[in-house]
Amino acid sequence: MSKKPTKLEKDIPTTGHSWDGIQEYDNPMPRWWLWTFYATIVWAIGYTIAYPAWPLVKGATEGFLGYSTRAEVAAEIASFDAANEGIRAQLVAADLNQIATDPELSSFAQNAGGAVFRTWCAQCHGSGAAGAKGYPNLLDDDWLWGGDMEAIHFTVTHGIRNEDDPDGEARYSEMPRFGTDEILEPAQIEEVVNYVMSLSGTPRDASRVEAGKVVYEDNCAACHGDDAQGDREQGAPNLADAIWLYGSSYDDVMESVSNARFGVMPNWNTRLSEAEIRAVAAYVHGLGGGEAPVE
Repeated sequence: MSKKPTKLEKDIPTTGHSWDGIQEYDNPMPRWWLWTFYATIVWAIGYTIAYPAWPLVKGATEGFLGYSTRAEVAAEIASFDAANEGIRAQLVAADLNQIATDPELSSFAQNAGGAVFRTWCAQCHGSGAAGAKGYPNLLDDDWLWGGDMEAIHFTVTHGIRNEDDPDGEARYSEMPRFGTDEILEPAQIEEVVNYVMSLSGTPRDASRVEAGKVVYEDNCAACHGDDAQGDREQGAPNLADAIWLYGSSYDDVMESVSNARFGVMPNWNTRLSEAEIRAVAAYVHGLGGGEAPVE
């Protein structure tokens, strides 16, 4: 059997390119590679016809098969919503303070509320609900506006100091800017800051505490109380518990007294359903700092 003659180098055409005397051969591609390449082109054309592919001004081509991953996800969500419709209705109809006593409702509220919290609330309060500087810790029992179920539900529904609540019931309070608006002299601000810090820690200058107490009684007690325990009706924080929303350093407290703080929380009654609001209220209440109903 004769061996197939080997193609001599001189019989192979070149591309005409040469680098340092080295010629580039123009060998044809293997047939199996070419047919595979052609098959992928045919497959790609068929795929773009069958499935959504080409972007248009307001969307993309729908494809001959009409398949949509978005529609698939929407259908799955709808099926779960339908399956939970009964328990959601029960959650909405239940007394807020009785949710925790019903094992089925409580379990659903904790799971659904956790999902709502991680989606909408964790950005400010943290994934573990421990808060951050300027964002309340929801794990402790220090509540500006009350920590029972009714109070938490109201706060989540209407928010704090926002102008978007359609019911106009967003909780609202505003601390005077004692320094910026020159309500107090700089020396008086330093005195009252030292007094406030002495209630739960160590003041920077203990010699100014007594003078600061007088400034406090004249300017701050109306909101924070004579004993500095705060007033939840006004959202005035407790100044004697060593828990500080905006920081406990001398400079932090100076900033609070001089320029005031004005945190805003959105109202969720236009973004969440009543069932979702109740679920997340139950979830937050159960994190560890929730309080018993007000008698």
